[in-house]
Amino acid sequence: MVDFVSTLVSRPEKAALTDALLSSIAQVLPSDAKVVRLDRQIAMDIFYSERDRDRAAEIEAQIRKAIGAKPVDIITQVAAERRRKLFIADMDSTMIGQECIDELAAELRLKSKVAKITERAMKGEIEFEEALKERVALLAGLDEMVIPKVIQEKITHTPGARTLISTLRAHGVYSALVSGGFTHFANRVGDAIGFDEMRANVLHVEAGKLTGSVKEPILGRAAKRDTLIELREQFALQPHETIAIGDGANDLDMIKEAGLGIAFRAKPAVAAAAHARIDHADLTAILYAQGYSRASWME
Repeated sequence: MVDFVSTLVSRPEKAALTDALLSSIAQVLPSDAKVVRLDRQIAMDIFYSERDRDRAAEIEAQIRKAIGAKPVDIITQVAAERRRKLFIADMDSTMIGQECIDELAAELRLKSKVAKITERAMKGEIEFEEALKERVALLAGLDEMVIPKVIQEKITHTPGARTLISTLRAHGVYSALVSGGFTHFANRVGDAIGFDEMRANVLHVEAGKLTGSVKEPILGRAAKRDTLIELREQFALQPHETIAIGDGANDLDMIKEAGLGIAFRAKPAVAAAAHARIDHADLTAILYAQGYSRASWME
């Protein structure tokens, strides 16, 4: 038998784990299940023993059915493996609320056109690398000095981002921001949130203006997965000691490779392939899932 833990998390500002809901959930739990409230009606752990992951998945499905339409996320893991040592994150629409290339296109009144291409690429309908080249070409001639203005006026950190990274780093977890976007954004966003390192694509600039091209090779789907493997080997970690999170098709290989791959507000194909998904809670759900008490968080 293996000990599993299913962590249930709701949005901090809309706590949903009421006593009434817990009573409904209790009816579908194994007889040996133990429920531990982590944070009032915001988060709780459910511990239980099962013979394998397939059976644990069945228990999770039953919990989801009991929860119904309530805005609650569930992350199920082997209890002994819940503390991870490497965290890899996508940037756009994951650690920040925007797609940076769409916001750059807005400066040229091309946001709608570029956003449609972005959406198709994130759904996996077109190859990421070719979609990126097509979108970057439309930015030719844009003044490089527009980028700091866009970051200041348009880019917002996803709720919980700084608390998540600060807490992970305080507990010895290495964090890397790995973006299919651009270093102009990733370096500033990563520094502001607190990541250990940032990797992203490099825009070509001449005479202070974007040329409409990007440095090869493009950091895309394969490169994200390769980064996870590289850092895992660098720190001599086991696969289960890693977490990856993202929202788009170019994050899929990274998510599948991780010990815990999380789809964040993700496209359907990504959500279906991930080990877990966060649809309602903020990024601090990842801290609850690893068993970090609220008192141990670094705000």
